[in-house]
Amino acid sequence: MSAFQVLSPAQQVAAHLSNELASGMWQDLMPGAPLLAEQLGVDPKTIDAALKLLEARGLLVPQGAGRRRRIAMPEIVRARRPLRVEILLSDAAARYADYMVRLQQTLVKAGHDAYFCRSHLVTPGMNLTRVQKVVNQSPADAWVVVSGSREVLEWFSGRPVPTFALFGRTAGLALAAAKPDKAPAYAAAVRHLVSLGHRRIALLARRMRRLPVCGRAEKAFLSELERLGVRTSSFNLPDWEDNKNGFHKLLTTLFQVTPPTALIIQEAFLFHATQQFLSRQGLRVPHDVSLVCSDNEPGFAWFDPPVSHIHWDSQPLIRRIKGWASDVKNGRVDLRETLTKAEFVEGGTIGPVNAG
Repeated sequence: MSAFQVLSPAQQVAAHLSNELASGMWQDLMPGAPLLAEQLGVDPKTIDAALKLLEARGLLVPQGAGRRRRIAMPEIVRARRPLRVEILLSDAAARYADYMVRLQQTLVKAGHDAYFCRSHLVTPGMNLTRVQKVVNQSPADAWVVVSGSREVLEWFSGRPVPTFALFGRTAGLALAAAKPDKAPAYAAAVRHLVSLGHRRIALLARRMRRLPVCGRAEKAFLSELERLGVRTSSFNLPDWEDNKNGFHKLLTTLFQVTPPTALIIQEAFLFHATQQFLSRQGLRVPHDVSLVCSDNEPGFAWFDPPVSHIHWDSQPLIRRIKGWASDVKNGRVDLRETLTKAEFVEGGTIGPVNAG
């Protein structure tokens, strides 16, 4: 019969904390003894003794009086648990995009703990400082940042935690990334609209795609207009506050005096909001206004006539992120950027300019 061992309170707490560390409950820094004592309902002296036991086992590294201990979990311990992948979205609506649902499911099926962050990049009061606070408090081993601004992605690129940028402004940054190459498709859409007589064409782009400078696809849109003899201005790529009120204010302003005859709209939910606005104004698509969505969603298959849009296959991007997560899990560094082909698909939401 093996010897029976009675654990002291400190040893019991140390065993519990060790299991929590192995599960990825905390990253980088261990909570202080007062907070742990409050959370576990244990005397602070017992907590302090348990933390010293974890120091002796090499799981925690002291950093001086009054400073939190650094977590130093051996790689073999980390390898036993699933990789915690947190997905930071641009806004709440993005969570229900078909490819985002499939991305999370694919990562989970691959054995990772993939989940969506409760905060979003485009919400009232959200700025870089707030993003930093949310990320620093997370136990995630790796991040997937969707449609991040340049400022946000620059900050992520300087952190030791692996990050994958899905869409977003990544040029020159040390980040793994993937996105559809929409610039040629934007140019094709502009050429077709101009051939139908359209010259007042506006691209309704999210602020992160316009600032601090235009993205590649937005530049392609403006360049193609100029190449075809259309002088461009802020009318073609208008500024607007990135929220519901700001978007509807933009639409109201655009259609007050000299309205556009064609709109290219980024993201499907903005496309639906635009349709609702035009309907309230008594404007018909495409008789009065031609519409192109620079994205696609499964629901468009039910539209009659079909929606003019930019099509791209999301499956290669999902496979790319799955492979990246596997590399992260196995300690390999992957900073490649992947571009997938996108193409303009003509539908029934565009037509010749209405002379009236």
